[in-house]
Amino acid sequence: MSRRHVAPLQAGNEPRYRRVLLKLSGEALMGGDNYGINQTVLAGVVGEIERVVGLGVEVGIVIGGGNIFRGLAGADTGMDRATSDYMGMLATIMNAMALSDALRRNGMDSRVQSALNIEQVVEPYIRGKAIRYLEEGKIVVFGAGTGNPFFTTDTAAALRGSEIGAEIVLKATKVDGIYNDDPEKNRNAERFERISFNEAIAMNLGVMDGAALALCRDQRMPINVFSIFKPGALERVLRGEDEGTHVYCG
Repeated sequence: MSRRHVAPLQAGNEPRYRRVLLKLSGEALMGGDNYGINQTVLAGVVGEIERVVGLGVEVGIVIGGGNIFRGLAGADTGMDRATSDYMGMLATIMNAMALSDALRRNGMDSRVQSALNIEQVVEPYIRGKAIRYLEEGKIVVFGAGTGNPFFTTDTAAALRGSEIGAEIVLKATKVDGIYNDDPEKNRNAERFERISFNEAIAMNLGVMDGAALALCRDQRMPINVFSIFKPGALERVLRGEDEGTHVYCG
């Protein structure tokens, strides 16, 4: 499936993108809690998604599992890395189910597809079916990462975005873009409005892991990093306004 070609960035009333891949971190769902899913945060995320779905945007979502279990954290304690990564994948499925349920309770049609086969709980990932769901206006939440250990959910977002023909990967984080230093530690850190993939990789800014950045660059699929906690930010990104940081090919 070929990716749609879009015009250069510009603000306007119509959304600039019609099919997107939204990457949500599990940690973001915790809010101020130490563990699990904060229902207030979840409701806020659902509200942001509802606004863009109302614009006619087709939305696929890859969600992490760090609020429940992080594979790298398990490996750091001596656990076998592959085992801990599979446990992390199961955590993402739990988050995907919770998000999909919240979307449906707010009147949006949603499906969960998993890279691991647990058909009694959620559907297996099937590319053609996922694309059909998107064309029908359903939100597709992708769980279990890529289904393989040693790969992050950032890489899963780049992979699923490429497979479904998304026009952009939207990475929702706790901060409002990519900075030249940690803005929580350095009050003088400056946000990049735009930065190329090659610059982001060379500067090792930590926006995504190297495999995810390289895949998006090679597929010429831009990334926008923004704060999921900033009301209306997701919609502004989709309208082409100056929101977050736009990572472009070039």
